[in-house]
Amino acid sequence: MKPGLNSTILDIKGLSVSVDGNKILKGINLVVNPGEVHVLMGPNGSGKSTLANVLVGNPNYSITDGNIIYEQRDLLDMKPEERARAGIFLALQYPTEIPGVRLDHFIRASLNAIRKSRGIGEYDVLQFNKILKEKALEIEIAEEQLRRPVNEGFSGGEKKRNEILQLAVLEPKLAILDEPDSGLDVDSLRSVAIALNNLKRPDCAMILITHYQRILEYVVPDFVHILVDGQIVRSGGRELALEIEAQGYDWLAAI
Repeated sequence: MKPGLNSTILDIKGLSVSVDGNKILKGINLVVNPGEVHVLMGPNGSGKSTLANVLVGNPNYSITDGNIIYEQRDLLDMKPEERARAGIFLALQYPTEIPGVRLDHFIRASLNAIRKSRGIGEYDVLQFNKILKEKALEIEIAEEQLRRPVNEGFSGGEKKRNEILQLAVLEPKLAILDEPDSGLDVDSLRSVAIALNNLKRPDCAMILITHYQRILEYVVPDFVHILVDGQIVRSGGRELALEIEAQGYDWLAAI
């Protein structure tokens, strides 16, 4: 936990999850405190994306055991929209295209829904546009891109930056990023990673899901957790990610 902050954001205890009767997560324990960056690594099918989907309330996943406390609230009793309004944000591995819906309109509607739920006044168009343009400039998104339909016709790098822009404007308490490095070239990866670093705050936390340690050359984690067959089999610092890069996951399978 970062100095001066004493309220846990996320506390997962004994979480087991099934999909269509198949057990995917098998007793996950994880504590995330303010200011921390946690990285989840593991082979395909190990349960990384399942955990992300459970946290945001995807109804296709069945909780068979365990509990999740988010900021002293029972997360499993909260609807997906309640979780979003309470500050949980998921950046998708494959961001969805929404034809006909402008990016700036989409983000403003999301931000105002959050503000309304917290009893805060909604932004008008001029107030919001000032905020959006400032954030877009920081993330190196061209102003004309803000007026295009959400992710429609965008490159992989542009889609990922759009996700980061949403994160920057909405300022969630818990940001979950599902493979933000997937499909990016070196320059796009560096750009996205720098944007993520700039968005780190002492009162929020980040869970970053990845297969590779290359993004960790730019985003320095506090903890790296390795999932194998639905269980966290090893936790450590960035050096653990370097071990995985060198040796793969097979040596952990028997742990």
